Order: sequence, then structure tokens, then C-alpha cells
Amino acid sequence: MDTGEFHLPRSRAANERLHSLIPGGAHTYAKGDDQYPEHLAPVISHGRGAHVWDVDGNRYVEYGSGLRSVSLGHAHPRVTEAVRREIDRGANFVRPSVVELEAAECFLATVPTAEMVKFAKNGSDATTAAVRLARAVTGRPRVALCADQPFFSVDDWFIGTTPMSAGIPGPTNELTVTFPYGDLAATEELLTRYEGEVACLILEAATQTEPPAGYLEGLRALADKHGCVLVFDEMITGLRWSEAGAQGLYGVVPDLSTFGKALGNGFAVSALAGRRELMERGGLRHSEERVFLLSTTHGAETHSLAAATAVLRTYVEEGVTARLHALGERLAAGVREAASAMGVGDHVVVRGRASNLVFATLDERGRPSQEYRTLFLRGLLAGGVLAPSFVVSSALDEADIEHTVDAVAQACAVYRKALDAGDPTPWLGGRPVKPVFRRRA
Repeated sequence: MDTGEFHLPRSRAANERLHSLIPGGAHTYAKGDDQYPEHLAPVISHGRGAHVWDVDGNRYVEYGSGLRSVSLGHAHPRVTEAVRREIDRGANFVRPSVVELEAAECFLATVPTAEMVKFAKNGSDATTAAVRLARAVTGRPRVALCADQPFFSVDDWFIGTTPMSAGIPGPTNELTVTFPYGDLAATEELLTRYEGEVACLILEAATQTEPPAGYLEGLRALADKHGCVLVFDEMITGLRWSEAGAQGLYGVVPDLSTFGKALGNGFAVSALAGRRELMERGGLRHSEERVFLLSTTHGAETHSLAAATAVLRTYVEEGVTARLHALGERLAAGVREAASAMGVGDHVVVRGRASNLVFATLDERGRPSQEYRTLFLRGLLAGGVLAPSFVVSSALDEADIEHTVDAVAQACAVYRKALDAGDPTPWLGGRPVKPVFRRRA
């Protein structure tokens, strides 16, 4: 692969226009063109199933669609039919629509470990509502979040802990403390150090590794012992781990949980769910001080809730989670085989649960490398694969996976050349891709 043979002139021009009008050139930092090789960030025209087309006319097999939100594939017929039906009936009213009732009933039937649910439009609103509710019911100020997980919210209580903390007051940051994943002793030490101050423990029950035996049960016991609220962020694990999320798979029930991403198959919907005793504090049927839980103009948008209902029913009726795992296992095996065959099996590494695969790109010394990631992404793009991760959708078929594995093999051949040269620079075509969270642009 010559570094000059793949060009995206229309995408490049569109990216320049995007940057002139939109800070960062995208509405999510993880979609920014800094996450892709220089001048090779496709601007999307449309998508169908597991494929997308850019404005230059190139077709790609797409992974991680919509930052893991489009798990059934683009323009899924059952979802789009439900959306079209509601659009013709009105999108928003001055009183609740019956669609809100239907969506809540469907969600709670699918996630039976929750007793009440409230919908919103994005994950940050849901996780922040969980934190506010935990603080209200416990009367405590501190939030304890898992330090080994990359993202929980755009709001101050979390973003203040990242390198992009500009604009967050120091006293706010001081109220957020962290605990390591998988280490119950360290978590108990934290809760003891701040005895009576921690409102909640918030974490993803699992991400790239399975929880150690007894870990989630131990967290449940620690939360009960120290009187704090246990919150599972199920934005990624929801539907992808099981139809009922990680809590359904592992059998550990949190007090509160938050869902989004796959819930709408790309339509804007998220959810806060949990125990009635806690959730009702955001309602009208109690005598305690009121909690401003979630109150969103567009949270009840009918077509998005119809999309969520259609997604939930499709997952349950068609066994989508099992299909995601089967597709992921096939893809992971193919990528590992291709990497090994090209002599880079120790450098291009596939990790994670089969339904949520990511890849690591390691240098000559086995260290994570943005330069080698750039080289690898460039090879995938040239081969017609758009893959910031290898997170699958159920719309993939065997031909798509074979195509992906072929592209991986070609990219790995270049990867081997760069390793042999001890310098990937000649194959980068420009600056390397950058981490999302960094202090300077």
C-alpha cells in the first residue's frame, strides 16, 4: 500500500467546512477527524445494513456504527417502520403519549431487574440523573467512579477528572473520587476513608475483561454495608451483553442503571432505570424533598421511543445478542489468523467481549502506539473497512467478515514492513491519530 494511493478529496473539503462551522468538526469528539489518518476521515453520505458510503462514493464495511449505537445495522426495516408510523402521528405533545407507556412497559419487561424507568435523549443526562438521585437519597456529596473506564458523562462531576477539565471548578473535582476495577479491598478502603460521604459507586459492570469471580457481588455487598447507591452504566453492555444488559447476564442487581447506545439503533434515546424506592423520589408519589430527576422536552419524542420499543422486541424475538457474539467470534478469529500469518500477531491484538471487540496496535517493544494505529487504520480504509473498533452489528454477513479479514491482512503486511524498518513514519501519510482526551488540541 503506497501512502499516496488512497484519497478522499470531497471528504477533505467537507471536513474543512465542518471545522469552520462546528467546534471540532463533529458533534462527538470520538468522531473527530483527529481520530483518523490525516486527510482520510470519510464524511458519510448514507448507510444501509453494515455498509456506509462516503461523499467520495466509496463503500465501507462499518464497525462501531454510531459509536456502538447502531447494533442492528443502518435503516433496519423494523425500526424505520416503527419510526415512520409515529412521525405521521405527531412527535411531541403537552401531555404524555401512550407511546411512553408502551416503551416503558417493553423496557421493564426486557430488563426485569428494574422497577421503574425514565427516558432521555443521551447517556450523559441519564448518568448525571443517577448521580443526583444518589446524592439526594443518601444526603452525601461524593461520587466514586471506576478509574479504569474511559467515559461516563459530559457533565462536570466526570469531565473534571479527565485531561479536558478546562472550565470545571476545582471544588467540583474534589467531590469525585475513584476506585480501581476488580479490587474490592481498595474500594472498601476508599469507602472507609470517606465513611458517610460517598453517595454512589458508578461503573460499567464489564468492558474489555470479564469481572473477576465474586467481584460484582462484592461491590453489591460493599454498597449495602456502607449505605451508598450502586449504579451500573449499561450504555455499552446494555443489549450487547444480554437483552437485559450486564445485570441480566451476571445476576447482580444495581440500585440504578443507565442505558443508551444500542437502545435506539441510532435514534436518540437513553434511559435511567432502577428500584422503585429510589426512582420515585424523582416523581410525585412521596412525601420527601423533591428531586429534579430528568425533565426533558424531547425525552418523550414519540418516534425515538417507538424505535426503542422496536429494538427491544427485535433483540428478544430474533436473538440478536447471540448473533452479535457469533459474528464477533468469527471476526476475532479471522483477524487473529490474518495478523499471525503476516507476522504481527503480537502487535495487532483483538480484545474484549465478542459483541464489543476493540483492537490494540503495539510497537516493536509491545507498547500501545498511535503511529501504528494510524498505519493500520489507513490500510483498513484503503481496503474498504471503516473500523475505529471491531464492534459488530447484526447486519454483517459472512462476505463482510471475509472482506474485513482480507483488508486486515493487507494492512498487516504493511505493519510488518514498518516493524522491520523500526519506523512506521514512511507509511503514515501525515500526522498520527490522537487520543480523544488530551489537554491541548
